[in-house]
Amino acid sequence: MEATVPEVDYSDYTNRQLVVVPLSLLAVALGILVVATLLTGSPVQLGMEFTGGAELQVETSDSPEEIEARFDQPVAQITQVGSPTSDTYIVEFRAGDYEELDDLVAQADAAGYEILSEGERSASFAADSQTQALFGLAIAFAGMAALVALMFRTFIPSIAVVASAFSDIMIPLALMRLFDIELTLGTVAALLMLIGYSVDSDLLLNNHVLRRHGDFYTSTFRAMRTGVTMTVTSLSAMIVMTIVAWFLGIPLLPEVGIVLVFGLLADLMNTYLLNVSLLRYYKYEAIAK
Repeated sequence: MEATVPEVDYSDYTNRQLVVVPLSLLAVALGILVVATLLTGSPVQLGMEFTGGAELQVETSDSPEEIEARFDQPVAQITQVGSPTSDTYIVEFRAGDYEELDDLVAQADAAGYEILSEGERSASFAADSQTQALFGLAIAFAGMAALVALMFRTFIPSIAVVASAFSDIMIPLALMRLFDIELTLGTVAALLMLIGYSVDSDLLLNNHVLRRHGDFYTSTFRAMRTGVTMTVTSLSAMIVMTIVAWFLGIPLLPEVGIVLVFGLLADLMNTYLLNVSLLRYYKYEAIAK
């Protein structure tokens, strides 16, 4: 598969015109995350892995609304498992919204539900998982930034890669908040993958522009031809995975796929607007000075 990449005439646009869109969207994303943190205490909604709680997998012909009404405690989320006609549901309760797991089991039994499985995660263990996940993201990003700095040993090309990767993470996080997608171990893994996707496309561009023969625009178009093909291929695969996982009722995979779609779309913008403008400034203005 090879995407058809139009040969953009970057010389028609100034560097400021190229960066205004990605930087504006990054500013909006950061604003959303800051406001969400001030209002709720967390930039994104946290899943049960990071808050603690209980989970029941039940089989019933009731609708999700009827299932929720059967419990005295607030239901955090109800997820249908399997095809859209499946009678199996995962019912989640957040820590602090109930007292004992046995009470939830008793209410499910009283409603006539067949309980396929039950489980509970303590709030303290969930808090430890949250700390470890955030620490892992921070370590991955810092390691990426250090590696990029060692590879190029020049400030502007290095900061172009780091800034693009940072935006590729912030924009999906803001969209997760807007679309009520929880931060879970699965979506954390998706964010980690986005760091890799972002660095891959940015390094491809930087290497073509800085280390290969040809003028700036020829090198940029060569990098776009390969990079856009890779990203569009990955984007298509993630869209198909999301649709199939949603239709089959596979838990977690739809959210992971959506986060990756958000990030890959952001990566196309950041790589070929933000990164290109910084590289062009470096090639034609910074070096000349």
